[in-house]
Amino acid sequence: MHQSTDRIYNLHFILLCLSNALFSASFNMMIPELPAYLTRMGGEDYKGYIIGLFTLMAGLSRPFSGKLTDTVGRVPVMIFGSLVCVVCSLIYPLISSVGAFLLLRFFHGFSTGFKPTGTSAYVSDIVPVTRRGEAMGMVGLFSTIGMAMGPALGGYVAVRWNIDVMFQLSAAFALLSVVILVGMKETLHNRQRFRVSLLKISGSEIFEPKVWPPVLICFLTYFSYGAVLTIIPDFSTYLGIANKGLFFTFFTVSSVGIRFIAGKVSDKYGRTPILKISATTMAISMVLMAVASNSFILLAGAVVYGISVGLNSPAVTAWTIDLSDPQHRGRALASMYIALEAGIGLGAYFSALIYHNKAERFPLTFYLFAALTFLATIYLSFIYKPKKIAPGLETVNIRN
Repeated sequence: MHQSTDRIYNLHFILLCLSNALFSASFNMMIPELPAYLTRMGGEDYKGYIIGLFTLMAGLSRPFSGKLTDTVGRVPVMIFGSLVCVVCSLIYPLISSVGAFLLLRFFHGFSTGFKPTGTSAYVSDIVPVTRRGEAMGMVGLFSTIGMAMGPALGGYVAVRWNIDVMFQLSAAFALLSVVILVGMKETLHNRQRFRVSLLKISGSEIFEPKVWPPVLICFLTYFSYGAVLTIIPDFSTYLGIANKGLFFTFFTVSSVGIRFIAGKVSDKYGRTPILKISATTMAISMVLMAVASNSFILLAGAVVYGISVGLNSPAVTAWTIDLSDPQHRGRALASMYIALEAGIGLGAYFSALIYHNKAERFPLTFYLFAALTFLATIYLSFIYKPKKIAPGLETVNIRN
């Protein structure tokens, strides 16, 4: 695998960032509109499955994307993930039943099961170890830009025209992401041709044990993300916010702002100190949402939540790469993303279960997820003790 000197902002890196922004905008633009879309089909009681099924498939596909990333290559895995978004976005307008919708959401999860795994492995190949956090922060920044642009744009298009046009726009964004990736140079040496036997996954290929500390942190901190994706659209409506994507715009703008420095700070001071701060900040944001009685407080919570996620994402991804073996980097990243998807999926399911379409349960839901998130702070503060071996790099050293 190729490792550059100390330059990270080359053409390949910039194109990868642009592809990430388009991919992120593609599937995020529909999220605020899907709960109401499903309700019109008669599936009000299944809103928790919108995110849950999507993330379930993403999690189930991670071992395959990890193995293929380490064997077939980074670029083919990224292209496949983006193509899934193209196809699924074009199918949404063709379905009219709750069952078909939920099945499509399930298969749509293949997209995030593949694209981020290949992207993170590609970045780790082309950037120096001492700037790994910074690089992950920049890639995440462009993903966050897509995340910010997507819901606001999707909400506008759905209101200005109709939701079918929004689905078509989602497909167009994903297709542009594919076009960018097609011309990119592969960074994996000793590539193998794809064959069906590569889809056979042994038990040891599902999880990379060397990266379990960042995997645990990822799991605990992304529970809240599933809850936010699931119930914030309804909570926004309850508080009188007409554009259900407004919360996500505030959240992503603040996340973009902090990402300019988050990765660099984790390179300088280490991954775990930054993750400790991010988990605590995330718990505080959940409390703000719990006490929100008007749009101002809710949007303040969105800003604080965006800061916490912006700090968390590059640090936990870089930490995972730090602890992984180069030949199993795809597997290590897949393990982290499995935890991420499991956290989002379970968060989506349990938040919908607790909320149960009853407005008086909004505060309870947010308080419970604040407590769960704070467990990550407790773990990093009192159980896990990092041992620095280089700026930003840490090995596992558990305090007995």
